[in-house]
Amino acid sequence: MRRKNTEQPKRLRVGLALSGGAARGAAHVGVLKVLLEAGVTVDAVAGTSAGALVGGAFAAGMTVAELESLGREMRWRNFGRVTLSRLGVQSNARMEEYIRARFPVTRFEEMPIPFAAVATDLHTGQAVVMRDEGDVAFAIRASCTVPGWYVPVTDAEGRQLVDGGLVANLPAAAARSLNPDIVIAVDVNFEGAKFLGPPQSAIGVLFQSMMVVQRTVSTHEGRNADIVIRPKVGHIRWDEMTRAAELIALGEEAARAALDDIKLLLAPRVVEQPTWIQRLLHRPHANDSNAASTALERRGSTHQTRP
Repeated sequence: MRRKNTEQPKRLRVGLALSGGAARGAAHVGVLKVLLEAGVTVDAVAGTSAGALVGGAFAAGMTVAELESLGREMRWRNFGRVTLSRLGVQSNARMEEYIRARFPVTRFEEMPIPFAAVATDLHTGQAVVMRDEGDVAFAIRASCTVPGWYVPVTDAEGRQLVDGGLVANLPAAAARSLNPDIVIAVDVNFEGAKFLGPPQSAIGVLFQSMMVVQRTVSTHEGRNADIVIRPKVGHIRWDEMTRAAELIALGEEAARAALDDIKLLLAPRVVEQPTWIQRLLHRPHANDSNAASTALERRGSTHQTRP
């Protein structure tokens, strides 16, 4: 009987990149729900702002049911309180307390799934990717520190950190750095601010222009992903946390629409190994090796080196 010479197909590792988007981040929960129901195993997560909060909770070991409950009960008062600082209207120190009280673990070293949170160094304008070790609650807080509203947070290196959405709202590169085979990105800001309609003032024009810039940057970031899911949530304002159930449903809808493409990406690839006869037939002879060496020498003599 002829034995098949095949290798067992390797399961491809999946990384998620979850964008910022404030209240719209609840749509990430819907995407996660559909992926898990479809049997997609998530091996790494990177998140920015709201995506860091949802992604961090999932990577820490919370179930989708727990995430749905969290999304429905979450309110802005859980995260901030008024401060007298000249650097912001509120402090978001409460967010750390909120995370510590709910996450199963709050150290990067203890996360069941590798996780990265992206913030922005206010001085250099560079992305700061927090991962591998340290305090997850602080990292998520930093990633969610909306400049001008929340006071910047200071890390152990003395850097002032603010919302990662300034430089990497769709953290596909950060997800890629966690070494998955496939990166699935979710962009809840792609539709911009449809609820505003055509701008009617100079402020409106400025705001819409900012949305265009952010969309352009996110499109560029999306090139680090293998597929980008874009929930249709542009009609929902970023402060509307009470619409979490609707946002979760819209995330589910977008993920289902992308499911066939995702399954195609993750389809196992069986690599057929050559039989011993094929290996024997393709083994180079000594004469072939000598001829190849002579050809290389002749080819090399035609190249000129730079002075």
